[in-house]
Amino acid sequence: MKIAYFDCFSGISGDMILGALADLGIELSFFQKELKKLNLQGGYSLSYRKLKRGIIETTKVDVKVTDQSPAKRNLKDICQIIEKSSLSKNIQEDSIKIFQRLAKAEAAVHGGSIDQVHFHEVGAIDSIIDIVGSVIGLHHFKISKIISSPINTGSGFVKCDHGTLPVPAPAVLELLKGFPCFSSGHKQELATPTGVAIITAMAEIFGPMPNLIVDNSGYGAGDAELEDLPNALRIILGNSLTPTKEELFILETNIDDMNPEFYELAMEKLFAAGAADVFLTPIIMKKNRPATKLSLLTPQKNIELMANIILENTTSYGIRFHPVQRIMLERELQKIETSLGNVDVKIGKREGKIFHVSPEYERCKEISKEKNMPIKKVYEEIQTAISKAFNI
Repeated sequence: MKIAYFDCFSGISGDMILGALADLGIELSFFQKELKKLNLQGGYSLSYRKLKRGIIETTKVDVKVTDQSPAKRNLKDICQIIEKSSLSKNIQEDSIKIFQRLAKAEAAVHGGSIDQVHFHEVGAIDSIIDIVGSVIGLHHFKISKIISSPINTGSGFVKCDHGTLPVPAPAVLELLKGFPCFSSGHKQELATPTGVAIITAMAEIFGPMPNLIVDNSGYGAGDAELEDLPNALRIILGNSLTPTKEELFILETNIDDMNPEFYELAMEKLFAAGAADVFLTPIIMKKNRPATKLSLLTPQKNIELMANIILENTTSYGIRFHPVQRIMLERELQKIETSLGNVDVKIGKREGKIFHVSPEYERCKEISKEKNMPIKKVYEEIQTAISKAFNI
């Protein structure tokens, strides 16, 4: 299983993530090509440079904005930009999820609904580039799981559009609810809302670095030079040495009085919030009443979040939950040649033995639309290529 470990010993920001991804080997031309798919109104340029942070050589990604029009955008504006882009569906969904977290945090701090929040700095072109670019980079490495260390927030005060704020900024604290953090005491804002929104939306686990066979590491430079701490974010890529077994929690509720059409939206919101699985089971309750059991799997840190989504979007009055363990095949993505072009396939294996190889549905759907070809035929063509590539 391919893992990215975010070592946030000196905090995290959007440009630090981009810098670390660039340091890991993503070419500037790749970022430029992918970000053009956003069709942003307003000019900007992207560049790399090498900087020393302490004695470590790091990469700094600079986003120079040449046109700030429009200067302010709300969540709806940003979602429309992303949804109308030609970026892959997975990149769109993860980017929107991060912006939704930011909007929710801003609304909680400043009052009002998430639709009324104007992002100011976050809605500016450079922040859109930071967030969407970070998601593009993480997907580029085909990472199965993201893990993060506790986040160094820094301390002191910071000036922004809202005036002078204490560090951690109120929006950062809102985003950090339920996540581990600390302050090294440095009088500097080390964790920004953009960086914290990205990592809390994308990481599954927060804690020490797991057992890994290290493939590579990259360092993204922070803005300020600190006297006794390298101001950089380190991303470590590697393959897990731990058994493919994990502990999750299952949440369940029995519902017998809800319009069945409402389940679709509830399930959509649960998956968007990070549920590992959501499923429905027909059951018979007391007095032979037909009902539906809504079940979901989630990491422990998301129990409260998932419970709130269920209670807000269904007619449930209560939820039961308990820990479960699951054994998983190690998963990785690999690109293979087919008669329909290069296609990503998902490989499931255990202790080096391949059990399953299957095409990615979203890519099959894209090919079906592009070539006006039945999706069943697309699957057959790719399965033929899989059989030849893996001798199965």
